[in-house]
Amino acid sequence: MTGLTLSSADLDPRRRRILFRCWHRGIREMDLVFGQFADNELPRLAEADLDELERIMAEEDNDLLKWILGSQPTPQHLRTPLFERLASYKPDFEEIAERFGLTK
Repeated sequence: MTGLTLSSADLDPRRRRILFRCWHRGIREMDLVFGQFADNELPRLAEADLDELERIMAEEDNDLLKWILGSQPTPQHLRTPLFERLASYKPDFEEIAERFGLTK
């Protein structure tokens, strides 16, 4: 399994699983956020960061989307540097919606 720019071929089994899970979240918006984050940062993450990323990934996608978009406050346990880096990968969903004719 590969991401858009990252091949899983040279990754250890744990990182392969995480890469797959990042690109197959269940909500396309979360695929884009987590997938881009994984493509760019996964190979360099320390084991402690991988542990934290897996804890973040265990949260519900609908909740994660609200926290990342800022429509609900981020819970205290997710106010970490890693979550902030992950959230910085959010695409401009309004631009994407316009591009695909999904705006009202």
